[in-house]
Amino acid sequence: MKLSFYGADQCVTGSCHCLEVNGRRILVDCGLQQGRDEVSNDAFPFAANDIDFVLVTHAHIDHTGRIPMLVKRVSQYMTTCEYNQPLDLCEGVRVEFVDAGHLLGSASILVTATEGGITKQIVFSGDIGNVDQPIIRDPTYLTGADYVVMESTYGDRNHTEVWSYTADLAAIIDETLGNGGNVIIPSFAVGRTQELLYFIREIKDKGMVKSDPDFPVYIDSPLAKKATTIFTGDLRGYLDEAALELVQDGTHMFNFTNLRMTETSEESKMLNMDPTPKVIISASGMCDAGRIRHHLKHNLWRPECTVVFVGYQGEGTLGRALLEGVKSVKLFGEEIAVHAQIVNFQGLSSHADRNHLLSWIQAIQAPKPQHVFVVHGDREVAPFFAKTIQGLGFTAHAPQYTEVYDLIADKVTEPGYLPERKARTTGGMRASAAYERLVAVGNMLMESIKRSRGRDNKSLARFADQLRQLLEKWES
Repeated sequence: MKLSFYGADQCVTGSCHCLEVNGRRILVDCGLQQGRDEVSNDAFPFAANDIDFVLVTHAHIDHTGRIPMLVKRVSQYMTTCEYNQPLDLCEGVRVEFVDAGHLLGSASILVTATEGGITKQIVFSGDIGNVDQPIIRDPTYLTGADYVVMESTYGDRNHTEVWSYTADLAAIIDETLGNGGNVIIPSFAVGRTQELLYFIREIKDKGMVKSDPDFPVYIDSPLAKKATTIFTGDLRGYLDEAALELVQDGTHMFNFTNLRMTETSEESKMLNMDPTPKVIISASGMCDAGRIRHHLKHNLWRPECTVVFVGYQGEGTLGRALLEGVKSVKLFGEEIAVHAQIVNFQGLSSHADRNHLLSWIQAIQAPKPQHVFVVHGDREVAPFFAKTIQGLGFTAHAPQYTEVYDLIADKVTEPGYLPERKARTTGGMRASAAYERLVAVGNMLMESIKRSRGRDNKSLARFADQLRQLLEKWES
């Protein structure tokens, strides 16, 4: 019974862990890597055809984005699960999903695995939600496990206390529109966009924006548009009490005047041709891809505009660079000066902060975990949080990429490594496809070298000589 770490290991994106039980290999998430700690999205550090099952904690791209690389026509193989309903996955493996409170349908997963007469319970936290958030319920606390794989996105800090999200957001919109500018909000299409619409509906209902009480709001993301329609279905068992009351009263959570959703790229481009001050919500949330980059190009240089960040910005992303005060960025080959106001809307986070992460892990006491694996945190954060929970009496560490842990022997059997970080970016040109392919092959080579440990010396020497000859020819 082994656990391998293939993503979000001392970084925040690319979640991917592999549990091996009775010869079956079960992935928990298979996410896209983003930002400075990206290894490669073109190749896996494992054989994709060896995977038997994939368990998904939630629908964000950094947890699901590489699933189509495993299997085509994913929807044909997808099975949905209800909360708190145990499911026999395969011989010796039972799984149960519980509400993680991160976004609609998000889950922590409890796996009960039996191999050779030995049973272990492994909890995969997924992304643990913040408390007292609109629309969704607070995360469910689990009470016992032998092993825990837990996130640590905000493991080194607490969220800034915000007395009124609607009042603060309304003030930003009021000032910006009053100055004739646009409010640009980079936002994750699933979850965060719907929270923003919930707040904006309340702002409009209360008439909190005096400069233009019926200001236009555009959702410029086809995925966000599709995700928003999900909230019109029967969501009992998923929504919090306040949201349920709205639905039962016949109020649509996101229904307000002057809300428009774009579909085509031409509609998106026209938004920047229209001089009317407006709010534009667009993906991606970290500004590394998607239509938001076009809106930044047309609005960053305008001092009357405001860019509002409402979510975590990973190391090396354009969003992080803007928050850190970069003076200019390169978008679509052009150098764009940053004159717009950049606002970090702190407190509006779908992740638990340090104190709530600690409360979550401290609830797991019967049994108390043999070991806690701290993942999904920056290279400076995950080890720090592991030490923090060690101080609470837990055995814990922050695994490295490709590390393998024997869950029966309770020890590391294959050490991992920390991939070299990419250079910081301010939104410049991406590496060419040929270079990305070269990097992917290089990663495959490193994995082949690691798997060669224990082979006969003659074969290893021949392999080393062949590589040296190839490198010498390349460098000459």
